[in-house]
Amino acid sequence: MATNTMTPLLHTATVHQRRATINRAHMFFHFIFILLLLYYRISPLLHTTTEENFSLTSWILILVSELTLSFIWTLAQSFRWRPVTRSAFPGRLPGDKALPAIDVFICTADPKKEPTLEVMNTVISAMALDYPPEKLAVYLSDDSGAKVTLNSIKEAAVFASSWVPFCRKYGMKSRCPEAYFSGYAGQDDRTNCSDEFNDEEENIKSKYEHLKNFVKSGSGSSTAVEDVNTTTGQGRDPFVQIILDKRGNGDNNEMKLPLLVYVSREKKPLYPHRFKAGALNTLLRVSGIISNAPYLLVLDCDMYCNDPTSARQAMCFHLDPKMSHSLAFVQFPQIFYNVSKNDIYDGQSRSAYKTKWQGMDGLNGPVLSGTGYYIKRIALYGSPTQKEFSHPQPTLDFGHSDMFIDSLRSNNGERGNKGESSEELVKEAQFLATCTFEKGTQWGSEASPNPLNML
Repeated sequence: MATNTMTPLLHTATVHQRRATINRAHMFFHFIFILLLLYYRISPLLHTTTEENFSLTSWILILVSELTLSFIWTLAQSFRWRPVTRSAFPGRLPGDKALPAIDVFICTADPKKEPTLEVMNTVISAMALDYPPEKLAVYLSDDSGAKVTLNSIKEAAVFASSWVPFCRKYGMKSRCPEAYFSGYAGQDDRTNCSDEFNDEEENIKSKYEHLKNFVKSGSGSSTAVEDVNTTTGQGRDPFVQIILDKRGNGDNNEMKLPLLVYVSREKKPLYPHRFKAGALNTLLRVSGIISNAPYLLVLDCDMYCNDPTSARQAMCFHLDPKMSHSLAFVQFPQIFYNVSKNDIYDGQSRSAYKTKWQGMDGLNGPVLSGTGYYIKRIALYGSPTQKEFSHPQPTLDFGHSDMFIDSLRSNNGERGNKGESSEELVKEAQFLATCTFEKGTQWGSEASPNPLNML
């Protein structure tokens, strides 16, 4: 008897034929009316006489305006041609031991403009993702070098030690503490009304209030942000600290927590820092020698993880043998809470995520939104189709760090060198976070010429 070795279907793609037909019919009639409008606009020029009052200047301005608007409309119709939505089946993924590791990158720049409490909620929600904790690492890039951010992430790690096991124990769907306790989300999670649940929830709530008070007291201090660059003009040295590492190898999976790392890259007045792009490049290098996960999740500091299963959903696409070899990233839409009921200005960006992104998915995939995407690490180094590290002169491309180059050569997201102590890793990570490391290399100056497939 033959054995069925077919790989279970991890995801499906649905082409909305009815919507596509309606869209195409609307495009056709709209195009006909544009042609009629242009004929109407040109006809006076063909039939006018010298006696008639005719302003050529006004006619040209109106015609150019209508042609421009018609051209812009034509370009936008590709988004409506073939709308596609996708469904993932995380339950069909292999066991936790077979899942690849994921590094989470979160960037913040100024605690005065980006409230520290929101940043900590994003960090905590990422740590609470429904994913094996030993295969999850969270990196926070702080471009302000703020003491309040460093102190707050240490306190957030303490709170996460209680919050994450609580979420795992009761299968919480809303794993951002602020959203859960404020009522924006988490109503479905309160169906469990047992005394044990209520007692634990009250205990967690009191710990979260302590975290809020700690962050607010630090944010209100006049010396909360200590950036040497603003006082002496000499810049700020790099600083990397492993805040939490409870991945362990113990049997108690409930108490395991993801790796948490704080990174403040070096800044000097004479070296451009490239804003968020520069911060992500630094995190890419630092994470390469610490955890080196083959997949990355990039989040804005104010965009918390509203769905804890997103990592597993993304893996449904990345682990699909039919598309994994050419897939670069999986983009998740942004969802906004506390939006006006009427939302006349489209604060939820529905025109983007419900129309344009689905239409682009029906073509060759959406553009990168800058947040909420799971990207393959190798796609940033070269191409997702590249199976092995193939750079004849790696130091010219990636810089003079043997430890980092060894991580590029390693397979399955493992570090090339495993014998280093934590002090050696941190020292090398701080070297990778210097502003002079990229000088004379291809960092930030070369992109892969190969086409990428995206979802």
